[in-house]
Amino acid sequence: MTAGTETGKPAFRTPAFIALLLFALTLRGPFVVVSTVTGELSTELGMSATAIGLLTTLPVLCFGLAAPGASAVIARLGVERSVLVSLLGTLLGVLIRSVGGIPGALLGTLVMGLAITIGNVVSPVIIGRDFQGRSATVTGSYTAALNVGTMITLSATGPLVTQFGWQIALASWAVLPVIAAAAWVPLSRRRAERVAKAKVESAASAEPPKAAHSARLSTVLRRPTTWMLTIAFAGQAFAYYGLTAWLPTLLATEQGMTRDQAGAASSIFQICALIGAFGTPVIIGRLGGPLTAFLVAGVLWCGLPLGLLFAPDLWAVWSALSGVAQGAGFVAVFTVVVWRSKTLRENRQLSAIVQTGGYTVACLGPVVLGGLHDSTGGWTAPLLASFIAVLALMIMGALASRGLRR
Repeated sequence: MTAGTETGKPAFRTPAFIALLLFALTLRGPFVVVSTVTGELSTELGMSATAIGLLTTLPVLCFGLAAPGASAVIARLGVERSVLVSLLGTLLGVLIRSVGGIPGALLGTLVMGLAITIGNVVSPVIIGRDFQGRSATVTGSYTAALNVGTMITLSATGPLVTQFGWQIALASWAVLPVIAAAAWVPLSRRRAERVAKAKVESAASAEPPKAAHSARLSTVLRRPTTWMLTIAFAGQAFAYYGLTAWLPTLLATEQGMTRDQAGAASSIFQICALIGAFGTPVIIGRLGGPLTAFLVAGVLWCGLPLGLLFAPDLWAVWSALSGVAQGAGFVAVFTVVVWRSKTLRENRQLSAIVQTGGYTVACLGPVVLGGLHDSTGGWTAPLLASFIAVLALMIMGALASRGLRR
C-alpha cells in the first residue's frame, strides 16, 4: 500500500466496488430504523423511553468499545471472512430483535452492533487493498451508500409497519445482508483461489516473497497523526450524533414546527450528506488534497451551530450546508486513514484506533447536548458545544493531513 498518493491507478475492480457498496448498505440502516417504530415498541412491548434509546445508542457504543476486538477478528479471519461474519451477525441481530420481546430486542441489537463494528473496521482495509489508486473516490461512494442505506430503511419502514406490523417490518431488513452476502461469496472464493495459487508459485520459486514492513501497534499509537485523526473523528461524530438526536426538537421548539414537520425538515441534514460524500473526492483530487477538504468541511459544519444562533430563520440553509459537511468530514478522515497507512495491517490498526475514540465520544453527543439544554433551558450552550466539536474536526484533520497530496 502506498500512502499519500492516488497515482499509478490499477484497473478498476467493478465487482468488488459493487460488493463494497452493498456491504455499506447494511452498516447503518438496520439499527437506525428503530426510530420509526418507537410508538409500537412502547405500546406493544411496554418499553420505556430509556430502553428504546438504548436500542439506538448500543450499536454506536459497540462501534467505539468493540473496535479493537473487531481489528483482532479481522487479523485472524482475513478480510473476506470478516465481511461474511459481519453480514451473518447483522442478519441474526435483525431477526433476533424482531421476535424475542424486550430481551430479544436488546440482545439482537447487541449482536448487530458487534457485527457492524467488524464491518466499520474492515471497510477502510478493503478500500486500501482493492482501490489503492482511487481511495478518496471509493471512500466517498462508500459514505454515500451508508447514507442511502439509512434513507431507504427510514423511508420504507413506515409503510411496511402499516401493512404488516412492526415485527415483520423490522425483520424485512434482513434482506440487506443477504443481498450483500450473495455478492461477497463469489469474490471470497475467487480471492481464495488466487491466494492458493500464489502460495504454490512462491513455494516453487527460488526466492521467497518479501514481507512488507509493518509497524507495531505501539508504533502506530505513538504517531501524532493517529491522535489527530482520532480527535478529528471524535469531533465529527460528537456533532453528528448530537445534532441528529436534537435537531428535530430544536426546530420544533424554536421554529414552531410540529413533530412531523421538524422530522422532515431535519432530513435535509441527512440528505445533503450525499453531496459531501461525492464532492469531497473532487476537492481532494483537484483542490489541494485532504487538508483543503478538512478546511471546507469545518467551515460548512460551523454553519449549523452559528447559523442557528445568529440567523435561525435560515435554518434550511444551515442544515443543508452542515449536511454537506458531515458527509465531507467522514470521507476526509478515512481517506487520510488509508493514505497514512503503509500496509493493510497499519490500515486496520489505525482504523480501529480512530473509530474507538470517535464512536466512544459520539455516544456522549446526545447526552451532553441534552444535559446542557436541560441545565440552561435554552439551545445556546448545546450549539456552542457542537461548534467546538467541529472546530476540533477542522483543526486536527488539517494538521493530520499536512503534506498529503495527490
